Amino acid sequence: MRTMTACTTGIAALALSAGMALSQDAPFGSDADAAYAELLWSIMEETKLAGDGMLRSFPYEGVAPHGMMLETLYTEATVDGHTGDLVVKRNYGPEGVSIDAVLSDPDTHLAAVTVMFRREAGFDPDNADWFWVKYLPDGSLDKNPAGMRLAGKVAKGMDAGCIACHTGAGDDMLFTTDHLAAD
Repeated sequence: MRTMTACTTGIAALALSAGMALSQDAPFGSDADAAYAELLWSIMEETKLAGDGMLRSFPYEGVAPHGMMLETLYTEATVDGHTGDLVVKRNYGPEGVSIDAVLSDPDTHLAAVTVMFRREAGFDPDNADWFWVKYLPDGSLDKNPAGMRLAGKVAKGMDAGCIACHTGAGDDMLFTTDHLAAD
């Protein structure tokens, strides 16, 4: 398992960089990205990966920027006729939260749901065709400090953010497992 300490450095730079770009010029946060993220959330609800009655796993200790406790699920999903790898990470907090607290009341401690979905070939070949999204617990899209929706090719070409951090995980862009290694 690789560490993500370097990912926490430069988050402020990400916010400033994103603020300088007009949202229609940014590689993420477009209306099309938001619509795709909404469709993906609905599929995750149908398969009990998100929302009321979602399947649970045993939380483990996490690191910033995701959460102090995490659950990570690996599967496949079909979106608009394309079947791809799906990684769902539930991010729990606040700082200092214990496994027991998350197990006894997960809904209170759920801060966000971060997702990687491998889209069709050619979506973003530089980054293993991953679609990145950060949801709030209710399924709405989170936004960065500049107000940009966190869906699509999040922070592509920037010094901090999803893609910049996960590039350090190797070709599959996954820190937690080599299970979904890109072909």
